[in-house]
Amino acid sequence: MTALILDGKTLARDLEKTLIPRVNAIKEHAHGKTPVLATILVGEDPASATYVQMKGNACKRVGMESLRVAMPASTSTVQLLAKIKELNEDPNVHGILLQHPVPRGIDERACFDAIDARKDVDGVTCLGFGRMGMGESAYGSCTPAGIMNLLKFYEIPIVGKHAVVVGRSAILGKPMALMLLNQNATVTICHSKTDDLPKFVSQADILIGAVGRPELIKSAWIKPGAVVIDAGYHPGNIGDVEKSGLAEKASAYTPVPGGVGPMTIATLIRQTVESAEQHLKL
Repeated sequence: MTALILDGKTLARDLEKTLIPRVNAIKEHAHGKTPVLATILVGEDPASATYVQMKGNACKRVGMESLRVAMPASTSTVQLLAKIKELNEDPNVHGILLQHPVPRGIDERACFDAIDARKDVDGVTCLGFGRMGMGESAYGSCTPAGIMNLLKFYEIPIVGKHAVVVGRSAILGKPMALMLLNQNATVTICHSKTDDLPKFVSQADILIGAVGRPELIKSAWIKPGAVVIDAGYHPGNIGDVEKSGLAEKASAYTPVPGGVGPMTIATLIRQTVESAEQHLKL
């Protein structure tokens, strides 16, 4: 059996192409103004700076603008909240992204929740999470929303399947579990402290690696024929799932890199375009 590679890079590129005419329609309606994504980077973490640059490049590819806001590592919670308030009130900004993680000493959750729900295109607020979980209209957290789009495109069956999510973060593991549950999967949430993790992993029809630890999940644990989504990314192009032996066990899997990451960025851009369309009532 040859495992299907779930190519997020190609799908993300195709998704971007569908956004170009929508951005052009916004420009025509708004007399040349484009959707604007504001990205806030606090501190000088090289990886975070790279991610912000990648998101800015994606904006350019679809004809959008990105407003990059750089703040020093010494920024206080009060100062960051003031900047978010300013962007909330700017009618030319349609989406706000606060790059995670922020430096220690900043109340990240308070800052996330200060983002106007109409501009929460990264899906990080408690309000957005709650609305998504209840099946109401909301911008989904970008990585799990991108994963759901990937599963849909490749026609991976979800209804009735046992999905095991290894990870419980507020912006990945928890929303991922709820999105799968909303699509009628049976969902188990595990984490790094789960007793007998291999037992739960071996039961998964759909396995989501979202724990943030390099190759914590061993390929030997995986059920033959499972669909494996690796949302981890670590130095050396390593994910949360062990690569060796994976192609022989899984029926389909995401490569690292080139699987989940591109879909995260494409989802962010798509949701910013949607925000601009709603703002202009298109």
